[in-house]
Amino acid sequence: MKISQLETPALYLELDAFDRNQKKMADRLKKHNIDMFPHYKSAKCTTIAHMQIAAGAKGISCAKADEAWDLAHSGIENILIANQVISLEKISRVAGLAGCCNLTVCVDEEKNIENLSAAASFHGTVIHCLVECNIGADRGGVNSKEEVLTLAKKIIESPGLNFDGIQAYAGQISHENDYKIREKVSLEIENYLKGVISYLEENNISVNRVTGVSTGTVQFRNADTVYTDVQVGSYAFMDVSYGKLGLEYENSLFVLSTVMETNDKFVIMDTGRKSVSVDQAMPQIPGFECEDISVSEEHIKLPADVLKAQVGDKISIIPGHCCTTMNLHDYIYFVRGNTIIDRVEITSRGRSG
Repeated sequence: MKISQLETPALYLELDAFDRNQKKMADRLKKHNIDMFPHYKSAKCTTIAHMQIAAGAKGISCAKADEAWDLAHSGIENILIANQVISLEKISRVAGLAGCCNLTVCVDEEKNIENLSAAASFHGTVIHCLVECNIGADRGGVNSKEEVLTLAKKIIESPGLNFDGIQAYAGQISHENDYKIREKVSLEIENYLKGVISYLEENNISVNRVTGVSTGTVQFRNADTVYTDVQVGSYAFMDVSYGKLGLEYENSLFVLSTVMETNDKFVIMDTGRKSVSVDQAMPQIPGFECEDISVSEEHIKLPADVLKAQVGDKISIIPGHCCTTMNLHDYIYFVRGNTIIDRVEITSRGRSG
C-alpha cells in the first residue's frame, strides 16, 4: 500500500528520518556518557517506546500514572514519572506498579512522601524518588537547596522509598528561539544544580541521578554536565515549533491531507484542529512557510499562491506541535519511502490520568 492510497487525515511516521534522528541523539549522548529517557508524551505509543529502547534509551519518561501503566504492561522495565503523583488512588496504583518495573516518581512536599511510603509499604514494593527543583518553569518543585535537603532526608527515612537524586526540567526555555538565551540559562541552571549537589554531599547525602533537559537544550550538555540523563522527546519527530530553533533533527512525523477545494484565492484541505494541533505553532507544508494559514475544526485554509494544487491531491503537513498531534489519532502509519509497512495503535491516546 502506498501513502497516496491512505484515507485522510492520516498520521504517519517516516521511518528513515526517524531512525536518523534516533542515531543522532544516541551518538550525542553516548559521547558524553549521558543516558536517554525519551519522554512518552511525544510518542504515546508503546511500539515507538520499544523502538527507542532498542536504539539505546535506558528507559522511558512519562507524565502520568496511566502512561506508566501502559509502558509497564508493554514490558518497559525502567520508567520515570517525571511529575508528582498526588491522589491516593493513583499513589496506590503506582506503588503496585513498582512491583513489576523499576519505577521513579518526583516529589516536592512532605505529605506526598508520607503517602508514597505508606502505599509502598502496603504493597511491599520500592518506589524511587527524585526531589524536583524549580529552575524557572514555575509549575512545581522546591525553590532552595535547604528544601531539597529536607525532602531528601524525609525520603531516606521513609520505608519503601529510595532517594535517587533530583529532577530539574527547564520547560521555560525549551522553545526559546534565541540560541544565546537558551545557552545562558542552561549554564545558569548547571551552576545552580552544582551548588545544590555540593550542599547535599556536605550533609552526607549522595546524588546519584539528575534528570531533565529537553530537545531544545540538550545541545548545551557535554561531558561536564551534572545531568545523568535527559528527557528529550520531540527530537524523534520534530515539528514547526522546534523547527524554528535550527536543530539538527529532521521532520519524521506528518499528517497526510487531501485538497478539497481550490480557486484563485485559496486552497482548502480536509485536516483541522481535530487531527493536527495548533497549540504551539501553526502547521506547515514541507518546503513552504505561510503566515496566513488558518485552521478550523475540520479544515486548513491557505492562500492559493502558497500551494499550487488540484482537488484530490494528497499533501503532507508538518504538525505545529508533534506531542499533542500524536494524541489526536488512534493509529499511526509507519512508512519507508512511499510504502506503508505497518499501522500501529497509539496506545496511550487520551491516557491523561
